[in-house]
Amino acid sequence: MSEATVEALGSLSAAIEVIEHARGLLYGFHRLTGTADLNIGEAVEQLRKAGHTELAERIDTELVGRNVIAGRWTFQIMEDYDDGYYATAKELERTAREQLVGGRRHLFEASMKEDRRTPGLPHHEATPADLPD
Repeated sequence: MSEATVEALGSLSAAIEVIEHARGLLYGFHRLTGTADLNIGEAVEQLRKAGHTELAERIDTELVGRNVIAGRWTFQIMEDYDDGYYATAKELERTAREQLVGGRRHLFEASMKEDRRTPGLPHHEATPADLPD
């Protein structure tokens, strides 16, 4: 395979890593928003017990369970992301690897490792199979 192909697949792999990071942040957003909604629900009950029923009712009605984006809770945003952009990106990256290099992953990084390691030194082995007994 050509160096240009390895470089292109490396760029595609790097983009997938960024997409994975974005997906993780999206899942964090989902969990944090859900936790906040549950905490707000607790605050509503505490406000009621403290005698602030009108304010508690307003918060309960206007904020608890509210969509975060028009028509969607965070789980629906995640599902749309996972089933759309994320799934398409993963499938196309896999297709590119299968068509161009027989499905092998991280060729750019493997080449970089080979260029940067010092053969024969401990902790610079090429693969786990090269570890001393």
